[in-house]
Amino acid sequence: MQKRNSRRKFIKNTGLSVGGVMIVPRDILGGVGYTAANDRINLAAVGAGGKGFSDIRDAAGYDKMSRKGKENVVALCDVSTKEASRAFEMFPKAKRYEDYRIMFEEMSDDIDAVTISTPDHMHAPPAMMAMKAGKHVYVQKPLTHDVYEARMLTEAANKYDIVSQMGNQGSSGDDIRRITEWIQAGTIGDVSEVHCWTNRPVWEQGMKMPEGSVPVPDYLNWDLWLGTAPKLPYHEGYQPFNWRGWWDFGTGALGDMACHVMDPAVRALKLKYPTAVQAFAPFKVVNWSRVGSHVSPPVASMVYYEFPAREGMPEVKLTWYDGGLMPPRPEELGDDEAMGNWDGGVLFVGSEGKLMCDCYGANPRLLPQSANEAFVEPEPTLTRVKERNHQRNWIAAIRGEAEASSDFDYAGPFSEIVLMGNLAIRSLYTQEEVKNNNGEKSMAYTGTGKKLRWDGENMKITNYEPANQFVKRDYRDGFVL
Repeated sequence: MQKRNSRRKFIKNTGLSVGGVMIVPRDILGGVGYTAANDRINLAAVGAGGKGFSDIRDAAGYDKMSRKGKENVVALCDVSTKEASRAFEMFPKAKRYEDYRIMFEEMSDDIDAVTISTPDHMHAPPAMMAMKAGKHVYVQKPLTHDVYEARMLTEAANKYDIVSQMGNQGSSGDDIRRITEWIQAGTIGDVSEVHCWTNRPVWEQGMKMPEGSVPVPDYLNWDLWLGTAPKLPYHEGYQPFNWRGWWDFGTGALGDMACHVMDPAVRALKLKYPTAVQAFAPFKVVNWSRVGSHVSPPVASMVYYEFPAREGMPEVKLTWYDGGLMPPRPEELGDDEAMGNWDGGVLFVGSEGKLMCDCYGANPRLLPQSANEAFVEPEPTLTRVKERNHQRNWIAAIRGEAEASSDFDYAGPFSEIVLMGNLAIRSLYTQEEVKNNNGEKSMAYTGTGKKLRWDGENMKITNYEPANQFVKRDYRDGFVL
């Protein structure tokens, strides 16, 4: 144990002043691009296919020309050998696992940091296990599936003194820092209204559960893929792609994209816990029955958030739109000018003007377009990410050379905001026993249209108890937080 902790602290302090002596980074001593073997960070991946492939590749600093990485990839864990095949080929020396629990048990002393890029329902357990073992963690967005999990990971990152990062890559871009500087310098005055939107879902939602089952592919460990979720028969409608469209595994369009789209608003306006949230979403109706409401996110949704005044900023209302829904087009926007970009956008409404950006905070501009001609940007106050690479920013933070752009102190409460929206959406479909005027009892959807009051510190809806079932879910046996 002492060996691992000593190595981790050495890596984090490389390039910093220790005991009055400056430790010079190895790339200076050995020439550009050189990293001494004992300075290389030992990486592991939980989820090595799909986004997991690019996360471990970029964290390792893999160079296509030399076919080498700046860090050591020592272990790759994935439940699907087919989806992980590219990572296996790129890092042939890495030990292969199906079960992250066995990987940590066998290789704990050989791993410094872990990327976690699984479906949403399996973010929290491996992240917590890694942090308890003293490993730095990079976890894909949204940080977790549930509000409670996000709070627990935030607290654990501080308790175990590790370097954390959520995979919302726009957080390492220059533009999100520019937006923050503009807003906080008062460029558009006090912001009291924000609109955020995305074109997602580009996968099917609003579905009923598949009937029957098909054989499990020989390259997939289905039981491990299910992980914390309830036991279900395998179906290609769940895996490998469409898991986002099922509440058991994913978090829908809001969970997929809000950590990208909302990021400029949350960062610039210093948003934390909302005080109220309200959702609206259409039902699919088949033969006069609601379909998919309990098992699958809706085909489209709108979510209204209310945030209190904070740090000299006024109360603000933020509205989320997905599934093709959009905010009203601002009158300052020209007829031929786009609302955001293909993936989405953000509109800030201030007391002295409006500001719009694309998804990831890209391409910020004042409205109307003519306002940008004479605009002089405020002096930069925020440090820019050197490599403009979110995964490498995390690596630099591990070495003590930078601050992580989206560490859990920021990403945890941010994810709670996002997941509060899903809590409100799912509460639309809750049923309670009610009585009619004749005293007859029946089940009715009682959550529809309710404004939910949120006690953020205690993670509790205070005015509608059925909604609290979505704060924290139960895990299947064998998995713990």
